[in-house]
Amino acid sequence: MFMKMSICFNMFFILFFFSMSMFVMMMYFIMNNMVIFLEWEIITLNSSMVKMSILLDWMSLLFMMFVLLISSVVIYYSKSYMSSELNLNRFIILVLLFVFSMILLIISPNMISILLGWDGLGLVSYCLVIYYQNIKSYNAGMLTALSNRIGDVLILMVISWMLNYGSWNYIFYLEFMKNDYSMMMIGTMIIMAAMTKSAQIPFSSWLPAAMAAPTPVSALVHSSTLVTAGVYLLIRFNLLLENIYFLKLFLLLSGLTMFMAGISANYEFDLKKIIALSTLSQLGLMMSILSMGMPDLAFFHLLTHAMFKALLFMCAGVIIHMMNDTQDIRFMGGLVNYIPYTSLCMNISNLALCGIPFLAGFYSKDLILEMVSMSNLNMFIYLLYYISTGMTMYYTIRLIMYLMVNNNNLITVYNLFDEDYIMLKSMFVLLFMSVVSGSFLSWMIFPIPSMIFMPFMMKMMVIYVSLMGGIMGYLVSNMNIYSLNKFMKTYELSSFLGMMWFMPSLSTYGVNYMFLLMSQNLLKIVDMGWSEMYSGQGMFNIMKNYSIFYNFFQMNNFKIYLFSFIIWMMIYLFIMLI
Repeated sequence: MFMKMSICFNMFFILFFFSMSMFVMMMYFIMNNMVIFLEWEIITLNSSMVKMSILLDWMSLLFMMFVLLISSVVIYYSKSYMSSELNLNRFIILVLLFVFSMILLIISPNMISILLGWDGLGLVSYCLVIYYQNIKSYNAGMLTALSNRIGDVLILMVISWMLNYGSWNYIFYLEFMKNDYSMMMIGTMIIMAAMTKSAQIPFSSWLPAAMAAPTPVSALVHSSTLVTAGVYLLIRFNLLLENIYFLKLFLLLSGLTMFMAGISANYEFDLKKIIALSTLSQLGLMMSILSMGMPDLAFFHLLTHAMFKALLFMCAGVIIHMMNDTQDIRFMGGLVNYIPYTSLCMNISNLALCGIPFLAGFYSKDLILEMVSMSNLNMFIYLLYYISTGMTMYYTIRLIMYLMVNNNNLITVYNLFDEDYIMLKSMFVLLFMSVVSGSFLSWMIFPIPSMIFMPFMMKMMVIYVSLMGGIMGYLVSNMNIYSLNKFMKTYELSSFLGMMWFMPSLSTYGVNYMFLLMSQNLLKIVDMGWSEMYSGQGMFNIMKNYSIFYNFFQMNNFKIYLFSFIIWMMIYLFIMLI
C-alpha cells in the first residue's frame, strides 16, 4: 500500500514541477515573442525523410502547463479516491499515458505525430472507460471508441491528401491551403474529425456514456484532454476555416449542440451526467466561436473552463463517495451542513461555469457573448447563444438547490462528513485557479484590449438572461411532485428533450449496433466460414483425411488385401459377364 501511495505522490510532484516549468517558459516566450520549431530526422530512405517535429510557442506551452497542472492534481486526488483499488499502479500508468498522448498532440506541427497523439487518446480513453468491468462500462467504452474512430479515419485521409504538398508539416502550408480551393477538403475533414472528438451533433452520445469511467478520469477527460483535442486542433488550423463552405453548417451544429446539452441537463438526475452535459454545452460554445473566426477567444475559454470543470468533477467524486456511491441528486440535499468545504468548492466552480462576475468563467464567457452581440449573425444563432447561457444558469441553480438546500432524502440514519485531507488539498489548487485564472489569462492572451461598444441594455443582456435562468432553475427545483402531473400531457416532448434528442438511441442501437452486427456476420460467414473452409482449416482437414486414408493402407493388414482382392475379382467378373 505504501508503494502505491508513493507513486501517486511522486507523480504529483513531477507533473506539478513540469507544469510550473512550462509556465516560466511560456512567460519568457510571450515577453520575447519567441517560437521554437525542432525537427529530428529519424530515417531517410530513397530521399523520403521521416521526421519528428516539435512546435513550442506560447499557446502550446500554456496549454501544456494547464494539462500538467490538472493531471498532477487529479493523480494526487486519486491517491485517496482510488485507495481501495488493488491495481492502482495500472490506473496511474493509464492516466499518465493519457496525459502523454495529449502532450504529443499539443506540441505536434506534423500530421503523423498528431495521429499518434490523437489515436493514443482514443485507445487509452477506451481502457479507462471500461476500467470498472461491467456490461454498462463495456458498452460505453465501445460507443466511445467507435465514435472516435471516425475522427481517426478522417485524420488518416488528411495525411494521404497532404501527400500533394510533399510534407506533413501542416504549419508551413496553412497560408497556401487557405487560398487553394482544391485543398478545401483538408479543412472540411479536419472540422469533421474535431467534431467527433469534441462530441458535436451528431456524435454527442458518447460523452455522457463515458461517465462510466472513474471520477478522476472524468475530471481529466472533461477539462483538458480528450474532448478539448478537437477544439485545439481547430485552433491550430484556424486559417483553413475562413473559406470553407461547410463552416456555416458547422456553426449551426455547434450552436444546436450547446442548446441541446443545456436542455438535456435540466431533465437529468445523474450528478456526473449533468456535469458531462455542461461540458458538452461549453464545447459547443467553443466550437461556435471558432467557426466565427475567433481562435484566441476559444482558447481563452478552453483554459478557464478546464479549471472549474476539473474542480466540479472532483467535488462530485467526494459527494458520490460520501453518499455511498449514490449519483442520483434526488437522494441528496442539505450537504452544505455536513461538508462545508466541498460545498464551497462546488458552488464556486458552479458559479464560475455560469459566468458570475470576477470568477474565471466570467472573463471568457462575457467577452464571447459581447463579441457575438457585435457580430453580424442572424437572429437564430444569436438566440441560440443567449438561450443556452440561460440554460447553463438554469441547470446550475437547480443542481445547487438539489444538493445544498433541499432536505436530505437518502436514509433515516446517515453519517456525512468531509473525506480525508488528500482530496481537500488537491481541490484547493483548482479552487484558487477557478477564481484567479480568468483575470491573469485575459491579461496574457489579450495584452491590448479590444474596444467593445454597445448600448447599456445590450451590455446588460448577459446578466438579464443569467438571472432569468437562475430564477427558473430555483422555481423548478422547488416544485412538488403533485404539480408535475400537468406535464404528463407533454411526456413525449419531455422524453425527446431529456434523452439528448434520441441521439444515444440512434447511435447505440442504430449506427453502432448495425456495424457491430454486420461485423459479427462477416466474422461468422467469411473469417470463420468460407475463408476457413478454403484456406487453413479446410486444407488441414483434407490433408488429414487423406493421410488417415493412406495410413490405413500402409498398415499391411492381410484383411485389407483380401477385401480389396475380392472387390477386384467381383469387378472383373462383372465386366466379363457384360
